[in-house]
Amino acid sequence: MKTLAKLTIPTLLALTVYVLASAEKPNLTNAKVQEVSATAGLKAAVDGVIQSHDAPLWIGYKIPTTAKDRSMCCDDSWAALTNGAERSSGCRVEFARGISMNDSRTACSPPEPPPYAFMFLRTGNQGDKRIREVRVYSAGCLLDFSGLSVFWINDVKPEQSIELLTGLASANDDADEDRREPGHAAVMAIALHDSMAADAALEKLIQPGQPSGLRNSVAFWLGVERGKRGEELLRKYVKGDGDISFREKGTFALSQSKAPEALTDLIDMARHDASSRVRGQAIFWLAQIGGRKEAEQITTAIEEDPETEVKKKAVFALSQMHDGEGVPLLIQLARTNSNPVVRKQAIFWLGQSHDPRALDFLEEILTK
Repeated sequence: MKTLAKLTIPTLLALTVYVLASAEKPNLTNAKVQEVSATAGLKAAVDGVIQSHDAPLWIGYKIPTTAKDRSMCCDDSWAALTNGAERSSGCRVEFARGISMNDSRTACSPPEPPPYAFMFLRTGNQGDKRIREVRVYSAGCLLDFSGLSVFWINDVKPEQSIELLTGLASANDDADEDRREPGHAAVMAIALHDSMAADAALEKLIQPGQPSGLRNSVAFWLGVERGKRGEELLRKYVKGDGDISFREKGTFALSQSKAPEALTDLIDMARHDASSRVRGQAIFWLAQIGGRKEAEQITTAIEEDPETEVKKKAVFALSQMHDGEGVPLLIQLARTNSNPVVRKQAIFWLGQSHDPRALDFLEEILTK
């Protein structure tokens, strides 16, 4: 049986993370931690902390999260432990620009992913009493705060968190690029809440009349994180919107959704949207999804869409399909399509593919 002294440093730290995660509080290092209660409301607690301090600080609390099977940490998390580098280990929050979200779990992750994550808000530098950073970290992250104060708020209700973040997102000023506004990160954080209140908040933020950058951000996170309800909101607010650019970007959001109905919406936009730009973009994202059904929709667009530019985009989309799925279709187009523009585009993209089947076809037509 191993004694504590014989356990490796990574093992000890992994155990530490697991124990603290089980306690439903983050694993903090190099931080001056003070605990605060949210019994009077989260916004009141946050405002009270901010107004009482001039120095930059972090405020944290726990949220229920949809991202139960993913890791949300800094890019350099745990690198110091595995590489033996002489620097602080874990996620160096003050130096990170954001979070890295992926589907893989590490040896540092708890055996069973907890149904919660940790929200952190940072005020500006000396005297700036506004929230300038919004972060969400998984329970398994070791968080280094570089000696700053961290006010940990207990008893936070999800609805309070979503209301606070909605205010931050609504206050985002897209026109002022020099200010470090937290609006887009606040949208992401709302979407990560495992609460129906998050859907209501995101619907409020995607309304026509909201800043375009904010609406684009909401659409993206509805697709990525909100499942069936997210797809319903995308269908409601993206497909019929009068802004071509918003609909064009909305096709990407639909392509990211795991809801089966999102594919139907995307196909419908590829066939019927009034804008050739939007139809072309929808076709492109169909190709990124890949598969027989998607390929059929792309070839249908080549045959039936009235705009030559859409046909060209559809040919390009076939060239972008995964694992060379589009190569046989491109060869068929190059051989038989009646439109000379389509044939020319198909031959061009076959030449760019470096696929052996494409090279055989090109050799055939060049040596005739």
